[in-house]
Amino acid sequence: MNRNGRLMAKIGAALALIILAQILIADGNGAVVGGFAFAWITALFLTRRAIWHDGSARLALIAGAGLAVVLVDDPSFLGWVLFWTAVSLAAILPRHGFDDALAWMRRLGWHAMSAVVAPLKDAARLSMVRQRRGPPSGGIRAIGAVVALPLVGGVVFLGLFASANPLIGQTFSRIVLPDPWAVAWRTVFGLCALVTIWASLRPSRRTTRASRIDERSIGMAFEPGVATLILSLVTFNAIFAVENALDIAFLWSGAGLPAGVTMADYAHRGAYSLIVTALLAAVFVLLALRPGSAAAANLLVRRLVTVWIVQNLLLVASSALRTLDYVDAYGMTVLRLSALAWMGLVATGLALIGWRLLARKSASWLINGNALAAVTVLVAASVVDLGATAAAWNVRTTLARGKAGPPLDLCYMARLGSSSLVSLAMLEQHAKQPGLRDRLAYLRWEDQTETADAQTDWRRWTPRNAKRLATVRAMFGTNAPRLRSAPDGRNCDGLILLPPKVEVRSAPPFAPAPQTPAPTMPTPKPLTPGAQQ
Repeated sequence: MNRNGRLMAKIGAALALIILAQILIADGNGAVVGGFAFAWITALFLTRRAIWHDGSARLALIAGAGLAVVLVDDPSFLGWVLFWTAVSLAAILPRHGFDDALAWMRRLGWHAMSAVVAPLKDAARLSMVRQRRGPPSGGIRAIGAVVALPLVGGVVFLGLFASANPLIGQTFSRIVLPDPWAVAWRTVFGLCALVTIWASLRPSRRTTRASRIDERSIGMAFEPGVATLILSLVTFNAIFAVENALDIAFLWSGAGLPAGVTMADYAHRGAYSLIVTALLAAVFVLLALRPGSAAAANLLVRRLVTVWIVQNLLLVASSALRTLDYVDAYGMTVLRLSALAWMGLVATGLALIGWRLLARKSASWLINGNALAAVTVLVAASVVDLGATAAAWNVRTTLARGKAGPPLDLCYMARLGSSSLVSLAMLEQHAKQPGLRDRLAYLRWEDQTETADAQTDWRRWTPRNAKRLATVRAMFGTNAPRLRSAPDGRNCDGLILLPPKVEVRSAPPFAPAPQTPAPTMPTPKPLTPGAQQ
């Protein structure tokens, strides 16, 4: 197949994928997203021969197929981003072998930015090629010149006849035009799909020109003397030793805290700040102790750094224990579960930094090791439903400990949507108090109804939600539960809202009418002797 044939094949594949995206995923977020991902992989494999002969590109495409399976089961934004990354790697790797993850992060960033103008550039190149070949005998311009006059004239005359003839006017009035907002959304969505798909079919050659990380330039930017490093490391180790000693005394041993400080407060306040501390320590070690430098060759510096890394690992472990203590007091959430995973990544990075210093590994080895750990955690987060994991943990803890366990936040459980459906049903089955059972039945039925409604739309149907619905229907059936009357609605945790209090204001007592004084008769004046005559 010549170059023009390959270009036309890519144009046809792009148009087919855009139409498929408009049909499948423009108005839905279900298993069809994974189906579209498989179609994208197929088009890329058929139109890019270079992927066939490159082992790394084939491996990236296989990873993309695995992520497409994840999108079929439970589509998510994280899963889609990982799939796009795998597809982009498969498209670019034939042009440049994999060296280190940091350089490829820059290449992928440039690939995403250049995708916006890639269709315009290719359209301009195609137009220039046609102009060099001379004026075409046919084509769009020739067709437009032929049909322009009859088309415009026909529209004008139809408009005049519609205003003159009521039958034609009524016929036109029955034509329902599409919603302009829907047309605008479809147009924007199609353009976004075109930009994303075309960049994978014809990636820009500039994406592979990004250079690798220059390890020497980093070391020259910040390279203190050996004496300064020794003094700094001694100071840092002493400060870290105080913090670790306090954590061992109060957090790990379970000793009583001073008055006014609760264990929950002690656990919550330091969890995230200690992680920032460990990250700053890792950055310091990376910048100050470049392999091959005079500081890295000093035996005392290497020992102090080793002790400091061990102290940082203990600090991260204390942060994880603080978070677990806070979870034990207030329950599990997606954010706290993500924080624990992040702490595991920080600990892995610290261990890799220490091993890099001791074994004198390169910066690329360290970057690739951390990237592999991060990708592993992200892929696990896209496969596992963190909301369902948090809800299941809270329910198991509540059933095991009862009132001695952490308080169950039913409002948070309701916000998790279909992720908490099975957990709410399990808790409802074991609820003994009628009031609590009524609240749980209300929340479970609301969640079950919303999930069932979403499953009726083929664009939003997912196998994971189908399994959840089947599990809950096997427990309670499909009939609505008998709930207590709630004329004023319910709270987010299922509590029945009380009717609003109506304040009755008593009328003020009637004031007595002012009494008008009785008319007084004028007193007669005494007659003078002269007047009696």
